[in-house]
Amino acid sequence: MKKAKKDFQAIANFIFEAGILSKTPRSGLWFLGTGEQSVSEHLLRTAYIAYALAYLTPKADRNKIVLMAIFHDLGEGRTSDLNYVHQRYGRLSESHAIDDLAKTIPFGPEIKKLYQEEQARTSLEARLTKDADQLEWLATMREEEMKGNAKAKKWAEITFRRLKTSAGKKIGSFLMKTHPDGWWFNEKDRWFVNREEKHKKWKT
Repeated sequence: MKKAKKDFQAIANFIFEAGILSKTPRSGLWFLGTGEQSVSEHLLRTAYIAYALAYLTPKADRNKIVLMAIFHDLGEGRTSDLNYVHQRYGRLSESHAIDDLAKTIPFGPEIKKLYQEEQARTSLEARLTKDADQLEWLATMREEEMKGNAKAKKWAEITFRRLKTSAGKKIGSFLMKTHPDGWWFNEKDRWFVNREEKHKKWKT
């Protein structure tokens, strides 16, 4: 089906708008006192986590969950990110931002529908997406805790209590006890001492 020129222009504008998310800081870290993260970075890891939660919950719609994760903070390109303190006194206008954005792009209705479902938290997919959102923040807190920020430990514990789904709680419990460097660093691995592999190398 041939697309109208206006659709291509709208998509070009959308691409530039999405780029603003990489320049939009996550403001909760200002209150924590350490760490930096853009909304774009947050969305990417949230999408990875959402995919993992969907894997652990076979009856959930995996594609919907990942799309919800990618789009759930899209409106912050227009509103900026407001943390829990900011939201207490000035509620986000993200829903209005999404409404306005949806009117400008050909796939806007789909994004709006996904956003509204995620915000309602009534579907399994929406609850898993929200848990992915919280787990990303929990992982960020654990990383800051390991860098020496004493407040991050308590923030991680509070975030863990927000989790709602079985898969989210299970992964959260592992994040709480797994060192952020555990996936690559092992002090017993001789490679980190003298670059010697455990296996015997072939002679050439």
